[in-house]
Amino acid sequence: MTVYMHGASSAGRPRFALLLRLLHREYALGVEASLAEAGFGDIRSGDAKVFPLVPPEGIQVRDLAIRAGVRKQTMAQTVDQLERAGYLERRPNPRDGRSRLVVLTERGRAVRPLAAGAGDRIEERWAELTSPEEFEALRTLLHRLLDRIGQTDPDAADRLTPIDESRPD
Repeated sequence: MTVYMHGASSAGRPRFALLLRLLHREYALGVEASLAEAGFGDIRSGDAKVFPLVPPEGIQVRDLAIRAGVRKQTMAQTVDQLERAGYLERRPNPRDGRSRLVVLTERGRAVRPLAAGAGDRIEERWAELTSPEEFEALRTLLHRLLDRIGQTDPDAADRLTPIDESRPD
């Protein structure tokens, strides 16, 4: 049974964006479940994506929103919730006294390896469901597509540049 076909393109195939959105939802729910099992059940669905995007020196909410691909208001609400839960804190920006930087607390830093491990397990399972070779080919193609989009669209390049591969997901 293929329920997602309602998002079909004019060619009768599921839209690529729909497939990516469904995979992202499965990924996010898997990470959320793993974090809940580890005692971090107060992290709302989708908020785990914030943790790998916060550099050690901190980041402004505006820049965090750009990295996460959400509106500034949405990110501000997420940061408020994660701050209340003790995962993030805001500190004065030493380079600009008018702004504040979002940084991970000790509790927030503890989430990062757990979320990365959960992401690794999800990807391993997906590779088993297809094949390791197919899964790596998909990763390579997606990477190539992102690179080419960044090369041809300056606005997209700005959005894609902050993604640092050395960071855990």
